Amino acid sequence: MSAASPAVAVDAMGGDHAPEALVEGSLAALREERDLRVILVGPSERLNPLVSQVGDLGGRLTLEESEEAIPMGAHPAQSVRSQPRSSVAVAVRMLGSGRADACFSAGHSGATMAAALLQLRRLPGVTRPAIGTVFPSRSGSTLLVDAGAQVDCRPEWLAQFAQLGSEYAERVLGVEQPRVGLLSNGEETSKGNALVQAAHELIGQLGLRYLGPVEGTDLVSGKVDVVVADGFVGNVALKTAEGVADAIIAALRQEATSNLRSRLGAFLLLPGLRRLRQRLDWSQVGGAPLLGVGGLVFIGHGRSDARAVTSAIRVAKTAVRAGLAEVWQSATEPPLPARVPGR
Repeated sequence: MSAASPAVAVDAMGGDHAPEALVEGSLAALREERDLRVILVGPSERLNPLVSQVGDLGGRLTLEESEEAIPMGAHPAQSVRSQPRSSVAVAVRMLGSGRADACFSAGHSGATMAAALLQLRRLPGVTRPAIGTVFPSRSGSTLLVDAGAQVDCRPEWLAQFAQLGSEYAERVLGVEQPRVGLLSNGEETSKGNALVQAAHELIGQLGLRYLGPVEGTDLVSGKVDVVVADGFVGNVALKTAEGVADAIIAALRQEATSNLRSRLGAFLLLPGLRRLRQRLDWSQVGGAPLLGVGGLVFIGHGRSDARAVTSAIRVAKTAVRAGLAEVWQSATEPPLPARVPGR
């Protein structure tokens, strides 16, 4: 598939608002990005009515037949194997066969990862994949790796996450020489559990712009561009940040309408409040990359709306344009030490 017209396979049946939000977001992306192609994956009887009235898109929108999505409570690997015609399995398979340059799913994240591992395999030297999530920060954004793929980690896996996250931040997020930090309960190297201390030693050997351990506040402080954590801690940090952002927006809305003076002040501050809401809105990021697999796979929030889908497709296109898949696939040597020094 030529990167001259990147094609993104979209699991149209995955997510709380499927297929309507997936179709609407895909159509919006096609209207914004004139050199983009989208392949909507799902049952034709569900998708055809939603695209039947779409105007001329120059053949840039196609449909791929599949069955329904894998249910959220299903076992990831078992479901992917037993349901090879599920929408996420077909979308990932299109990527693996070269019919798409990237794929996106807002459905069962575990099933998406299982399908990617089965169809695309791991990159050379990578032991476990990780999910990267972008946080808004004072300086722009911060990439958190891992946001939930691997809840129990080894030090060498965290070192791999650091390397993968640094590469993604540079090529896709446009950060020159990304600053990397390791999430801990303090900046001192004497702090942190055994996993953090061993990972700190490994990451320091990789030639990255590594600033050492960082605290939770540095997810948004702008001090670093990439924060590395195991998937358990990373997912808790992610959900906490989402909850805080929602609470801030709700509190601002409540205060802005509490009395006449507040309503007048809110009217004057409206442009700034809108910008703040946009910065705190996770749907502006849309898709989180699954790092460490042999293809560009993006995972969306289960409650992704059309805006989030459009954002995710846009990020996927950027990754294709950056040649990230080619860089990763060209790696032939394991990038990391095989074990923790001294063990």
